Amino acid sequence: MRWLLIILGVLSLGLGILGIFLPVLPTTPLLLLASALFLRSHKGLYDWLMNHPRLGPYIRNFMINKSIPLKIKVISVTMVWLTLLNCAIFVAEHWAFRLFFILLAAAITAHILSYKTLK
Repeated sequence: MRWLLIILGVLSLGLGILGIFLPVLPTTPLLLLASALFLRSHKGLYDWLMNHPRLGPYIRNFMINKSIPLKIKVISVTMVWLTLLNCAIFVAEHWAFRLFFILLAAAITAHILSYKTLK
């Protein structure tokens, strides 16, 4: 069971890191899941993740304050709209898919903005 949790934690961490660059993947929940899986399976991996210079503060801030820094909110919302508008304009051929991409961008934006801003 321990190895399964480690593998799932590494997978979640990888997807969370991809989510930094791909706005459709939810970065924060995947990083939180990875930290929870590592906490239950491998203390060393958990400590590494929580002390990581980029990911650690992000996870700790969210776990403690339930908030997202303004810079991260701006980057996230911008990337969501750039990516999904690109899909709506250049990829989707049917109006229903275009509408879906725009509604998805609006929903993700609303979700990101629903969290407090870390000051």
